[in-house]
Amino acid sequence: MSTPLSLETIRSAPKVLLHDHLDGGLRPQTVIELADASGYQGLPTTDAGVLGGWFRDNANSGSLVRYLEGFAHTCGVMQDEAALVRVAAEAVEDLAADGVVYAEVRYAPELFVEKGLSLEQIVEAVQEGFRVGSARVAATGRKIRIGTLLCAMRQNEGWLRIAELAVRYRDLGVVGFDIAGPEAGFPPTRGLDTFEYLRQQNAHFTIHAGEAFGLPSIWEAIQHCGAERLGHGVRIVDDIKVSGDGTVQLGRLAAYVRDRRIPLEMCPTSNLQTGAATTIADHPIGLLAKLRFRVTVNTDNRLMSDCTLSSEFAALVETFGYGWADLQWFTINAMKSSFIGFDERLAIINELVKPGYAALTA
Repeated sequence: MSTPLSLETIRSAPKVLLHDHLDGGLRPQTVIELADASGYQGLPTTDAGVLGGWFRDNANSGSLVRYLEGFAHTCGVMQDEAALVRVAAEAVEDLAADGVVYAEVRYAPELFVEKGLSLEQIVEAVQEGFRVGSARVAATGRKIRIGTLLCAMRQNEGWLRIAELAVRYRDLGVVGFDIAGPEAGFPPTRGLDTFEYLRQQNAHFTIHAGEAFGLPSIWEAIQHCGAERLGHGVRIVDDIKVSGDGTVQLGRLAAYVRDRRIPLEMCPTSNLQTGAATTIADHPIGLLAKLRFRVTVNTDNRLMSDCTLSSEFAALVETFGYGWADLQWFTINAMKSSFIGFDERLAIINELVKPGYAALTA
């Protein structure tokens, strides 16, 4: 008999996460304690339960200003090495507790330089945190592998320096590069030299595209910059026509994305907060998965969206009627699309993912 699907049983399933922001996933209590330790004065409350609700409500407000205010607080308390180590270690523990066996966690080093840390000190502190967290998880008998993505903020200069940092630390756990921040007005083609450098260095990169801006952002990310994956990518649905009789016609860009198996790092709850859809039922993920795009399911910002990868899966199960086979498909899609080596990807699929789902469907 197949194990019934519930949030708890989904939590026990092996899962893979490709799009998770370090500064968007802190524990509320940790935010409070780090603020106290560093003298940060800006928090709206020092009650952990109330603070968690505050982050969620701000993210749900429909106001970008209020949404970004949450990151001002999390980044505000992550300005020293000890804080970065702690936040990174706890992220690993929290992801492992949710059944994640492989995760790529991203952050922008330039956001943590306010108190004088160098970019290198920031990267090394976060990598140390991931090492500490992974060791704690291993001591409990569980397995998790963490890869790091370094982000450049697209509204700022200095993309190439962050790309060079990603290449310099790629043998120490940094698996790729990304650009994050506002899409509108800051197209990925602003940094063509950066993406050319990454390709020359045989380095991996994803690009936030098709979240708050439309098809031109996706087209530039792929065709001008050479993105291997699309961060969110939900607006690819704008190049798909569904007729009244259910007939589907893909435009040339959508067909290219599907044919080339370009992964979509979709984050359902976060996409509702940023206006990509009004409900999970209306979210493009349902159509894109049905059409067999390379869809992956992700959390984006676990604190702001008050979500886990398990809760994202559970929402999709409830809305679209997905079963264990669908969740395994999403998971293998993500593992195939990760930025670690082929042998290691295959080992995680064959040794952790497939046996885990087989046990749930036996």
